[in-house]
Amino acid sequence: MVDDPHALFETWMAEARLSEPNDPNAMALATADRSGQPSVRMVLLKGHDERGFVFYTNLDSRKGGELAGNPHAGLLFHWKSLRRQVRIEGPVGPVSEEEADAYFATRSRDSQLGAWASDQSRPLDTRATFETRYDELRARFEGQNVPRPPRWSGFRVVPVRIEFWNDRAHRLHERRLFTRADDGWSEGLLYP
Repeated sequence: MVDDPHALFETWMAEARLSEPNDPNAMALATADRSGQPSVRMVLLKGHDERGFVFYTNLDSRKGGELAGNPHAGLLFHWKSLRRQVRIEGPVGPVSEEEADAYFATRSRDSQLGAWASDQSRPLDTRATFETRYDELRARFEGQNVPRPPRWSGFRVVPVRIEFWNDRAHRLHERRLFTRADDGWSEGLLYP
């Protein structure tokens, strides 16, 4: 049995890549504002290692604002085809400028331009306004690399709890909980 939650996560993610029809790296991201009002949305995991789980966004978006005011989050991966889920909780911090630049450079040009064109989470009067802005930016950056917008970067969730849930017959599920300890991880089971 694997006793390292990061190694177990990588094993489960590899299996999800083979079985999930779309976006095995999709995860629900739960945040809360300063008053505790929760909000959840789907985002894509763009990296993970011993330091944590990384996603990218517009820093002026609702999630960016919530994380600035309350830098804690929960993640949920649900792989229906495998009948598994993983829950992750912990503090959130920014990725380095170098990490954000490196990831932004891997995005398609259209996605890069979209990051410039979008005031993510802000009201939009018509779709045409966004499309016009996108077209203007496409012309502006014609023949050039598209730099990362200053308001666009990534966050890393540093896990303090990771729960692995396996579906079992008759709702007799298996739940393994890893909790960060000073010298690594402690592991236990939870009732289904």
